[in-house]
Amino acid sequence: MTGLSLLITSGAAMAQPETVTWEPVTWQKLPRWRGFNLLEKFQQPWSGRFREDDFRMIHELGFNFVRLPMDYRCWIVDGDWEQINEDVLAEIDEALVFGEKYGIHVMMNFHRAPGYTVATPAEAKSLWTDADAQRVCRMHWQTFARRYRDVPAERLSFNLFNEPAGVDPETYIEVCRPIVEAIRAENPDRVIVSDGLGWGREVTLGLLELQVAQATRGYSPMGVSHYQASWVGGADGWPLPVWPQPLANGLLVNPTKPDMPAVAYLPLTISGDFTGARALRFKVGVVSTQAHLVVRADGREIWARDYVSGPGEGEWEEERYVERYDVYQNLWNTTHEVVLPTGAREVEIQCMAGDWIRLSELAVIAEDGTESAIGLNDGWGGQPAVLVYEDGQIRAEKYNDRQWLWQNEIMPWQAWEAAGGGVMVGEFGAHNRTPHDVVLRWLEDLLQNWQEAGWGWAMWNFRGSFGPCDSGRDDVEYEDYEGLKLDRAMLDLLQRY
Repeated sequence: MTGLSLLITSGAAMAQPETVTWEPVTWQKLPRWRGFNLLEKFQQPWSGRFREDDFRMIHELGFNFVRLPMDYRCWIVDGDWEQINEDVLAEIDEALVFGEKYGIHVMMNFHRAPGYTVATPAEAKSLWTDADAQRVCRMHWQTFARRYRDVPAERLSFNLFNEPAGVDPETYIEVCRPIVEAIRAENPDRVIVSDGLGWGREVTLGLLELQVAQATRGYSPMGVSHYQASWVGGADGWPLPVWPQPLANGLLVNPTKPDMPAVAYLPLTISGDFTGARALRFKVGVVSTQAHLVVRADGREIWARDYVSGPGEGEWEEERYVERYDVYQNLWNTTHEVVLPTGAREVEIQCMAGDWIRLSELAVIAEDGTESAIGLNDGWGGQPAVLVYEDGQIRAEKYNDRQWLWQNEIMPWQAWEAAGGGVMVGEFGAHNRTPHDVVLRWLEDLLQNWQEAGWGWAMWNFRGSFGPCDSGRDDVEYEDYEGLKLDRAMLDLLQRY
């Protein structure tokens, strides 16, 4: 506790680098922090101590912020959520000491709070409905608030819960109210941040009455940020990401399947001049139960195939039984080529029977063997892709790009800012299976938007699959940086914004 005692009794007790500056922090206007999430206490039982070298390097590289997503099970005694382990809290103190030393603002977050988590397993009691969980969660936050009540606001903030979901805004506000009151009873100036509802993406204007800031996320679209992420169901069947991302839906639904929007039953279409085109290539991803797929050229059927998903081994790559629906939705990942008639003007692909089938990629192969390909996404209930083939290139009519990100990820929060609330991006980044060049193009669009909006941000992680160090990407030439494998291109990009 020696370092913490110095921290809370003297504003400059520790030796600090000469370049350290502290920005004022209020819930109405958060600084434009730039930094990273540090995961040493992210998930029990993999609980470790925060590393001073992380704080030092983050400072030396030009950043000024860390968020600490933490699992409350790390600091309870023998699974008893009412008993606090002081030795573990002393390890958390060290993060504040390092932040003080290197001029880095520390935001503490309950990634798993008593009664709520986005991780598995779920909590036994629900914070949104259970009075006992609410009481214990309030006690935990009050313990942190009391412990750090003398730490200035510019050095420490609290982020209540990670990505709250499964709760309506009114209930959420009422659950947060006593926790906010308990924190402010210890320090009225403590800045409190709530993640947006709906896993961090939805603005909650009613939180203004609690005088808290809000944090959003930078993971859209998920097909770019979480491609082949093992913890996201179905991500291994998503198409190879590209950016800008074509708005090209590859989900094809049987026209007799009930309760779907009319546009969902339409075929996928590619129009243009197919003179000089030899074949159509497409990749089948997931097949739900069974599907009869047909390909037509100018209205005439030129190819058909039945797919049937089931148990055990088969033509599919992976058996997937979905207990909720009592069906098999297997991952096939099979590729087919269909010879095209010379001079065709329109090609259609349609699911004509069964349940549904998802295509993940489509290409037109020219007579010389060259091809133009496009990734297809999963737009449940939406219209299948409408594509154009011109001058040997296949393209969509619309793309997700920087403007799309602004409209969908920035503009919804402007009403919150106009009403007087502060906002930041608490997490962002792309898992290491997304191609590196795609990640860099996408990140730059995000970062440009946040710079224009005046928002701060924290990448999900400094060391790890999303970050600039030790990411495990197989398409990066790393530099050695103090024993870490540094992605210089990603670091340079982050430093520019």
